Amino acid sequence: MASPPRSSSSSPKPSKPPSTASPSASILLISPANEILLLRRVKQSTSFASAHVFPGGHIDAQDGPLPPLHGDVRLHEDGAAYRVGAIRECFEESGILLARRRGESEEEPSSSTLLLQLDEQERDAGRRATHGKEVGFQEWVRTHGGVLDTEALHPFTRWLTPANIARRFSTQMYLYFLPLEAQEGIPQMLHLPTSDGGVEHTEAEFLPAREWLARAQADKIILFPPQFFLLSLVADFLGTTPGAEDGAEGLLSTERLQAQREALLDFVKSGDPPWGEKCISPSPLRKDGKELIMGLDEPGPELEGTDRKGDDERVIWVRFKGKDGTSGLRVGWRKDVMPKGPDTAESNESSETEMEERGDTDQDVERALRGRKENL
Repeated sequence: MASPPRSSSSSPKPSKPPSTASPSASILLISPANEILLLRRVKQSTSFASAHVFPGGHIDAQDGPLPPLHGDVRLHEDGAAYRVGAIRECFEESGILLARRRGESEEEPSSSTLLLQLDEQERDAGRRATHGKEVGFQEWVRTHGGVLDTEALHPFTRWLTPANIARRFSTQMYLYFLPLEAQEGIPQMLHLPTSDGGVEHTEAEFLPAREWLARAQADKIILFPPQFFLLSLVADFLGTTPGAEDGAEGLLSTERLQAQREALLDFVKSGDPPWGEKCISPSPLRKDGKELIMGLDEPGPELEGTDRKGDDERVIWVRFKGKDGTSGLRVGWRKDVMPKGPDTAESNESSETEMEERGDTDQDVERALRGRKENL
């Protein structure tokens, strides 16, 4: 049963009804070394130009049926179409196919955790054919004896673009753990990502989460708040510093890699609601000079009046650099920014009112979440 409408005083107030949020999905793909795959978008992209992003994209009609785009809250829930679309986009963009060998049933994978093994020529031909819609993705996988590994996707937040931004998305995020090579002896070549030849991306690379964050904070790469926030969460579990018990070559043991994964999954299942069910639509809390502090507790206009919510414990600081760029992203605790209690309530409300009265807040939010492609 849906809860009463929640207060959204800190959300941007659009002057007209928000545009439809386009269904999309992305995967935090975790390598056998517990590193994260990011792709660098082309400079000409209409969204997140030149930024590093997780593999993913729009849900296509071939991915499966979705609830109506308007007025149905089920559109913003995990479902089969989102999972198929996430795996399809991952394959088209990186060349990594998250499918397993078909078992006795046409629709069921085999009991082995081995991924479907295809040679480089077959995979490249499949990427071109499915991206160009010469053949349906699921049909192509079936003809090669595979079944999409949708059950191995772990929901890890949904993000709804704020109402004041013209181009909006409802993005389901997932975690996917590539098999640990020591368990199955999987050839390393299956896990080497490649760009799509400059169609949408120019680079594809696995790196530790902390290394991606360090590069963003040093202005070596562009990360936007959703990617930065999720990498910050993952970095607390998928460590990169080997202990004395690890091998002489500095590699984490299989046991430690598996323990890290289990700890991350335990975290994903924690919280109220669990991280797999949180829906986040960033909203401005306070602006201090060139720094915008964004709350993560609001679920977005489509979900007002429901019991869906985001993370009410953390915030993101976005520091603006120059006229249109952003830099200096960091994650902190909301209690340190907006303390609760009778002595601070009036001050917090005043900060929100001042932002609403200032005409540039909507532009600040758009710069923080989308950037300006001509300046990146």
